[in-house]
Amino acid sequence: MRSRYSAYALGLHDYLLETQHERTRPSSIAPQPSGLTWIGLEVRKVQTLDDDHATVEFVARSKIAGRAERMHVTSRFERLEGRWFYVDDA
Repeated sequence: MRSRYSAYALGLHDYLLETQHERTRPSSIAPQPSGLTWIGLEVRKVQTLDDDHATVEFVARSKIAGRAERMHVTSRFERLEGRWFYVDDA
């Protein structure tokens, strides 16, 4: 989760696509709105469901046009061949 947050903050769209599960991977990632700045990530809860499935609850904070925003999400991840992939939001 932290690496995907960093990729959003740095605009690394290729990495975001590479780390999304092929079952749910879009053909492209939409560009972020102009002036959007990511300002923090708080991982609140990690729940391991089994050896290859987990959920991560997090709050990501951003700022755009001087206004702070927060996104509170629980995401699902799946491990394939030893590597974790983002699946979707629960």
